[in-house]
Amino acid sequence: MDREASTTVRPHSRITHRAATLSLLTLDTAAWCGGFLGAAWTRFEFDLTADASARTLALALACAALYAALTLLRSRIYGRYPIGSSGDAQGLAVTVALVAAVGLAAVLPWAQRPVPASTPLVGGTVALVAMATARGLWRAYADRHQPAAQHAERCLVYGVDAASERLVRTLLHDPGSGYRPVGLLDDAPDSRGLRLERLRVLGGREQVGDAVRATGATTVIFSMSSSDPQLLRDVRTRTLEAGAAFKVLPPVRELLDRPVAATDVRDLQLTDLLGRAHRVAELSVERGGLAGRRVLVTGAGGSIGSELCRQIARCEPDELMMLDRDESALHALQMSLHGRALLDGPELILADIRDAEGIARVIADRQPDVVFHAAALKHLTLLQRHPGEAIKTNILGTLNVLEACRDVAEFVNISTDKAANPTSVLGYSKRITERLTAYHAQRLDGRYLSVRFGNVLSSRGSVLTAFQAQIRAGVPITVTHPDVTRYFMTVQEAVHLVLQAATIGRGGEALVLDMGEPVRIADVARRLAAEAGRPVEIVFTGLRPGEKLHEHLFGADEVDSRPLHPLISHVAVPALDPDEVRGLDPYADPEELVKRMAAFCEPAGVSLPALPGQR
Repeated sequence: MDREASTTVRPHSRITHRAATLSLLTLDTAAWCGGFLGAAWTRFEFDLTADASARTLALALACAALYAALTLLRSRIYGRYPIGSSGDAQGLAVTVALVAAVGLAAVLPWAQRPVPASTPLVGGTVALVAMATARGLWRAYADRHQPAAQHAERCLVYGVDAASERLVRTLLHDPGSGYRPVGLLDDAPDSRGLRLERLRVLGGREQVGDAVRATGATTVIFSMSSSDPQLLRDVRTRTLEAGAAFKVLPPVRELLDRPVAATDVRDLQLTDLLGRAHRVAELSVERGGLAGRRVLVTGAGGSIGSELCRQIARCEPDELMMLDRDESALHALQMSLHGRALLDGPELILADIRDAEGIARVIADRQPDVVFHAAALKHLTLLQRHPGEAIKTNILGTLNVLEACRDVAEFVNISTDKAANPTSVLGYSKRITERLTAYHAQRLDGRYLSVRFGNVLSSRGSVLTAFQAQIRAGVPITVTHPDVTRYFMTVQEAVHLVLQAATIGRGGEALVLDMGEPVRIADVARRLAAEAGRPVEIVFTGLRPGEKLHEHLFGADEVDSRPLHPLISHVAVPALDPDEVRGLDPYADPEELVKRMAAFCEPAGVSLPALPGQR
């Protein structure tokens, strides 16, 4: 609000607050007088003399004056709470108890007490009940007469849980929300007839159409907390058939520990329909592990790197350094973090991990405590044709970063499930980086480890993004094989795993998240085609060189060990001497390069590192 606006609003708000305060104090004074007179009246068995009434009334007025003084003093010191709120109720109870105690202390020393000793206690209790009732009625009236938002859409909320309850309360009490709830829906039998904020549960999924027509709702908002994708798709289908719009309230875990707001209601994302169970909610991350530390993220402009930066920023690090060779990606990242992108802050570092000297200078100058290495080339088919580029970036580039980070406390290398039993240049290169990381873990004091991801939904270049682009272009969706499957995870899960690795990972190992069951790519294509609103052809093109029909999470010689968390596997990785990979010539014959890379990925027996505290 600008200065001129504030000067025009303040007088009105001051008058409103003053009038409300005087009205409440008048009601409170009446409550004290009524409470004390009632307590004395019952004490004398309804035979209260005029003299006793005067003394009781005098004590009541004294207590009311003390109460008013303490209330005004408390509001000046601690601020005031909305009338009828929990903070207002707590302050009311404390103040009344204190005043009643003072009244009792004033009465007890008298040999001939002016009023019975029970009067301050009983009278204070009655006054408290009366004052609380008045505030509750005041709050109920204010809530019922909230100004309605102009052009607010009538909506139904599906799902009765803590998140939807907060959403309903927010939408009803926020005149600028844009939605006005008119009913609730839920499949649980014990929810039938339930009322929430004066709204009644009108039925379950089968009653969606009837509820939309009966209430005139134009939108159904689906609360996604603990819901299964089949239910989501069913409710959405019924909503669209009824002619209403379909919105979702994301799971509470995506709201980042803040109150639910009207702006959290969003359109359904295609990733919500894929049917993969989110496991990130079951992972606990100690965010304090990064607080006050200097953190560097390479590949910060990519899908994983940018989400890493956003979540690390909330951990209150001493400094967050974001390194990438793509200046446009850094520009977009700074915009998403700060709402501006002047590219003038020291947190942005324009550098290429292929430049060994440049990376060494950056690390020596900025001295990070923790490094998350996400910079890499990741497109399997391109790298299969250009293995030399995979060597220069994924292998030698990672080696440059590792050798520059000899003094860091923690180093987390981002790998891929394609590094397990690799058959492609991408898989070979990432498996080699895991082994190089393990080598440095054996010889340096810090913790050096890797994290394996499955396919990250909606990341740049992901299969989902490609399918969406083909649908928009009006061309057939191309799938390599009808039976091909892949493991999927959301970007939030991927980043959650990285942050978890920084907390519980042990040097020289790779961490793998339990990603549930693999997803058939053809099923994903069919679901996206069904959402297109027009016929979309699906064409099978055959597996490309280096591609597997089914990915693996563990190599043939690896053991699924979960010593610290039931959803995170710890896989031991054999070390690889950097001198061996330095002999790889990026400009050599591609077929020979692929063979030499594959030779570095042969299975080798290894043992798990020591548990934390044993190192």
